[in-house]
Amino acid sequence: MSIATRLQELGIELPDVAAPVAAYVPAVVHGGLVYTSGQLPFASGALPATGKVGAEVTPEDAATYARTCALNALAAAAAAAGGLDRIAGVLRVGGFVACAPSFTGQPAVINGASEVLGEIFGDAGRHARAAVGVASLPLDSPVEVEVTFLLA
Repeated sequence: MSIATRLQELGIELPDVAAPVAAYVPAVVHGGLVYTSGQLPFASGALPATGKVGAEVTPEDAATYARTCALNALAAAAAAAGGLDRIAGVLRVGGFVACAPSFTGQPAVINGASEVLGEIFGDAGRHARAAVGVASLPLDSPVEVEVTFLLA
């Protein structure tokens, strides 16, 4: 089954590729891989929330934002690779959570990204991962996700 068909089955519409907020490109193809830049949870060109997880942002909302980051990464990868049909699976996810100092639920937040990629790609969506707490992220975003995709 194609990824486009799977997205349609899941009722997921990929967003437009988010414009970079600094001097980088959204994704780069090298060899059999697509590396995405860190993706913020932009929806319709804006962040849905700002602040720290465990303070101004709930972990549940942050997981939803991580999901959005993963979809933004998939859109960037597909654009760089020449279409969704070129994306075969997920190799690695790097997740960053801007959080209150005592917050330790980073893995649950980044599950928002990992789970949607698993829904989309099935077994080809199983990946290595890092979920890291940080003091701050660009534009005061609560989460940022980068993904390395496998090419078909």
